Amino acid sequence: MAKRKREAASERDTAEFKEKAVKKAKASSKLAKKAQPPTAFKLAAGSPLTIQIVAGSYDRVLHGITATIQPPSTGDLGRKKPSKDDAARNPQQVEFADTFLFNAHNSAIRCLALSPPSAPLPGQSQKVILATGSTDERINLYNLSAHPPSSRTAEGQKLLSSLAPRPILENPKNRELGTLLHHEGNITRLVFPNRAKLLSSAEDSTVAVTRVRDWTLLHAFKCPVPKPQNRPTGGDTAVGGRGPSGVNDFAVHPSNKIMISVSKGERCMRLWNLETGKKSRVLNFDRQILTEVGEGKWSTGEARRIVWGSSKDGEEEFAVGFERDVVIYGMDCVPKCKALGHTRTKVHEVKYVEIDQGKEESVLAVATEDGRVVFVSTAKEDLVAPPPPAAAKAGDDGHDKKKNAPTVPTAKPRGQLGGREAGVTGRIKDFVVLPVEDEDDGKRSFFVVTAGSDGRIRVWHFSAAELGTDAAGTKTEAEPKQVGRLLGAYETQNRITCLGAFIMIPRPAGAEESEYEFESEESEDSDSDDE
Repeated sequence: MAKRKREAASERDTAEFKEKAVKKAKASSKLAKKAQPPTAFKLAAGSPLTIQIVAGSYDRVLHGITATIQPPSTGDLGRKKPSKDDAARNPQQVEFADTFLFNAHNSAIRCLALSPPSAPLPGQSQKVILATGSTDERINLYNLSAHPPSSRTAEGQKLLSSLAPRPILENPKNRELGTLLHHEGNITRLVFPNRAKLLSSAEDSTVAVTRVRDWTLLHAFKCPVPKPQNRPTGGDTAVGGRGPSGVNDFAVHPSNKIMISVSKGERCMRLWNLETGKKSRVLNFDRQILTEVGEGKWSTGEARRIVWGSSKDGEEEFAVGFERDVVIYGMDCVPKCKALGHTRTKVHEVKYVEIDQGKEESVLAVATEDGRVVFVSTAKEDLVAPPPPAAAKAGDDGHDKKKNAPTVPTAKPRGQLGGREAGVTGRIKDFVVLPVEDEDDGKRSFFVVTAGSDGRIRVWHFSAAELGTDAAGTKTEAEPKQVGRLLGAYETQNRITCLGAFIMIPRPAGAEESEYEFESEESEDSDSDDE
């Protein structure tokens, strides 16, 4: 009798969770879409493009690299047809230069985040805030210039570059801000939902909200510590004699009103109200879904990654990444599809990529253990229905086969970057997708920066048409077609764990271009940034 009551209460909680999630999302999604700025950088024909790349590593080293991409001699980057031999024929198409390189933490760097650039002001330069988190329980903060170094600065560093094995292009605008000590555990995730706030999670089972203006801790969401359930302890799972605990990841809705978090040792996700600072509901993962994504009876069943996004026509959803697959949920919190299907490879990072802003069409990008970034479509018309359960043999009742048969459709693969065909076999730990649009014809393309444990940072390029609905089909479900081309690679000689990148903004007219640009710019972080 008690068991029936618990099951009934769980069903009521799940129904209330779904109803509240749908109401909050619908009420705020319209406002979020109205306030959404253009997502692509306007690329002028014949102009070079500079990307600031920041990478953290197991070896405590923080790398700052600029990748200057020169336009090809024939045609536009977005119009040029991709080819396997493009990188060999154009070795100088992307030029890398070191901007900073130092030991930022006392132990491995686990995550980093880049804020949106500061508001443009007449005669002043813009800047981006960099936050890095480590297993030393610290969050370090830095100011990065949003513009390439001035011509005078670059001219003064020619002698230094000639003496070094690789070009050096230090930016005197980059400087350290300080350190945050809000957590008592390894930092697991950092996010700037906007310029005014920094959210951070750690293995102390908290998600902290920090105000950027004065770096004040506004609130800490406390997630419960799960009880040990006969699982292994020690090593990577937990401290000896204790169960695993800590927040793995969290995702903030574009409206900045609700948040979902997933934690270690828990087969559920939690919904939080960012306006009240309280927990709303808990949604347990269905046992059948966990089985289909490779989380067996003795697996932890915990989610590693979670991200908000949309599929087509602005239909909102969120993706939950497990160890070997990704499950996409609709706003009713019902599983919609799986990302990888029968492919069983470890998942490291999950992100949404908007391929058409006008049509509000996006695809899901998944970085895998076998060196690929796989792009899949989660739109309803692109879902592949699961195969029917196998017929029972004579003498068998067929009950177990029907019970274990797949119940969730699989997303349609649109293409992939990397993999064995492209000569990439090591894991891709993190990646960044940077959209650009041609000023002449408005065609959208993407620069993708990938990094992994092999220490190489690679820059790729592909057009949005290669992932569109009119693109050629895939080879097989497990092997999507190759898209894009490799522009260049940079060897860091360190095991990369996290990555961030942004397209540098041209220096505004009238901004100072002095050789030493250390003057204070605290006025740029005024109360106008607070939202």
